[in-house]
Amino acid sequence: MREKYDGVLRGPMTTSLRLWLRLLSCTTIIEKRLRRRFAEHFETTLPRFDVLAALDHHDGLTMGELSREILVSNGNVTAVVRQLQRQLLVDVRASPVDRRISIVTLTADGRRHFAELATAYQQWVGELLDAIADDDQRELFDLLAEVKSSIETVEAEEAPTAAVTPARV
Repeated sequence: MREKYDGVLRGPMTTSLRLWLRLLSCTTIIEKRLRRRFAEHFETTLPRFDVLAALDHHDGLTMGELSREILVSNGNVTAVVRQLQRQLLVDVRASPVDRRISIVTLTADGRRHFAELATAYQQWVGELLDAIADDDQRELFDLLAEVKSSIETVEAEEAPTAAVTPARV
């Protein structure tokens, strides 16, 4: 399997950079296969699956919460939710507290459809990773948790702190 940017980057590569490129290559390949399978088997998309999965996990989300949950812009979420609404898979209602806020929930058909998608998704991912022994999968999972923790630590250190304004006397 070729790595992303094979031969494009000049000079010696650090282990960290090689690791990142390997993760990126694996993620890209798996994502492409999942996208293709969702299109072929269900005439749907990975973003629609992501929205349905988030709504299945929560009992209703605002558009903003949904956007943060699946890590996409509000505009992208709105477009996907409208598509799902036209398919009668989600319901969008105004919040009883603030009518400007829309709350999105799964319909009964949406729950059934998501259950079918989730079963296929789990099977497909299993097929793609089946050649890796269970113990190795668990070890990789634990190592990637360390990677995630490291990234979160760096992000927290880089986050701007609230400016402290001295009190006027």
